Amino acid sequence: MGQTRTATVLSIGDGDTIRVRQAGKAITVRLACIDAPETAQSPYGQQARRYLQQRLPIGREVSLEVKTTDRNGRTVAEVISEINLNLVMVEDGQAFAYRQYLGGCDAKEYLEAEFRASRHRYGVWQVEGGITRPWDFRRGHSAAVIPDGTTPGGRRYLCREISSYARAQELLRQGHTYLDSNGDGEACESLR
Repeated sequence: MGQTRTATVLSIGDGDTIRVRQAGKAITVRLACIDAPETAQSPYGQQARRYLQQRLPIGREVSLEVKTTDRNGRTVAEVISEINLNLVMVEDGQAFAYRQYLGGCDAKEYLEAEFRASRHRYGVWQVEGGITRPWDFRRGHSAAVIPDGTTPGGRRYLCREISSYARAQELLRQGHTYLDSNGDGEACESLR
């Protein structure tokens, strides 16, 4: 793809997913070449999201250096707002260089940023060797009970496991905020 597009930040889903308005429509953008901790990886997932919210306030104009579209239909891009936010997330220990998907970015730059973050023990590197990598966490915890203190009852739901749209909204009101991946106040829109 390799296009650069201008967009306006609408919301921050998590440490590596944002919603933007681009050419008059809302789209979900997955930050290319990085993998931030999952929301259930407490407290690191929440810290990564807050960090990105501070760096990308709602209404901020950004440039998207589009790399591809992922299997979930999200635009995968480097997000630039004076600086490359993807790279800064790694540099400041809020995300890992996503080795499996570094092809479209300057791999050396991302790996060096990760090395500096680990050496300085920033963010996810405060734990010796770094926290469980998000890609390993997802593989091992797809529908597990995670006693992380942030998920009511320690149970995480996947949208496809929920019986109805109304039930998804009820779970959202009970505090299962991860079901609202785009931050628009609606859980599991796919169930509508």
